[in-house]
Amino acid sequence: MRDERSRPQAPLGARSILWIALAFLYVPILMMLAGAFVDKVEGVSYFTTKWFSEVIQDEALMDALINSLIVAFSSSTLATLLGSFAAIGLFRSKGKVRKILESLSVVSLIFPEIVFALALLSWFFVLGLGLGLKTVIIAHVSFSISYVMMTVASRLANMDRSLEDAARDLGASEWTVVRTVLLPMSKPAIFGGFILSFLLSFDDFLITYFVNGVGSDTLPVKLYTALKMGVSPKLNALSSLMFLFTLIFLFLFFRTSSFSTLFESNSEEAEEEIA
Repeated sequence: MRDERSRPQAPLGARSILWIALAFLYVPILMMLAGAFVDKVEGVSYFTTKWFSEVIQDEALMDALINSLIVAFSSSTLATLLGSFAAIGLFRSKGKVRKILESLSVVSLIFPEIVFALALLSWFFVLGLGLGLKTVIIAHVSFSISYVMMTVASRLANMDRSLEDAARDLGASEWTVVRTVLLPMSKPAIFGGFILSFLLSFDDFLITYFVNGVGSDTLPVKLYTALKMGVSPKLNALSSLMFLFTLIFLFLFFRTSSFSTLFESNSEEAEEEIA
């Protein structure tokens, strides 16, 4: 890996564009966070935390939060289970079959969400499934599973295959190799895939909006409905809580080795190719 100190400094124009881009990304978030702590009385602004109390005391928002947690935990658990074994199957595939499976596994990553949502909605009508939390969970599993596969497959690709051969030489069956070698070696990536799919499910709006039923609104959908009445400090407080909740889980994902497997290893490969 190339020494960081040997890299030339970026041009002033590039650094300026970087700071402008960061400002566009984070200044609105800072404004939202600040708006959650402000209350105006007769034109005078005061610092307050009452908006957070109102959010917690709002039964409709708390019901939506419970729905979001149920959907996120259920879909991420199923996606992690299915995606992990699918990644192992992909890892064991060879030649053109593997390339085809890899291409199919990333379809949901590049497919337009609006088209994906309409396709799922049409499929639920064909199957005769009533819209509700179950259809939301199925929809979230369908787009989360590819992220789990990508995360676990990246971990398996860097694994030493001699560990499998050693287990077979000791008399282990194929299922024993999977259970005692592949799954334990992939545990950090599996955990990272669970967190990533949980975040994607908890924050999803567009697909959820199409496939949810009456009384099964999640928090993003409830927030969108409330925004039609205008932005208020209460909604800023709700958005701030969602942002902080997501930030905590994102921090947990960054702490897993799956993050380094996905990004740091790719950067090292790119540097080796350039060199």
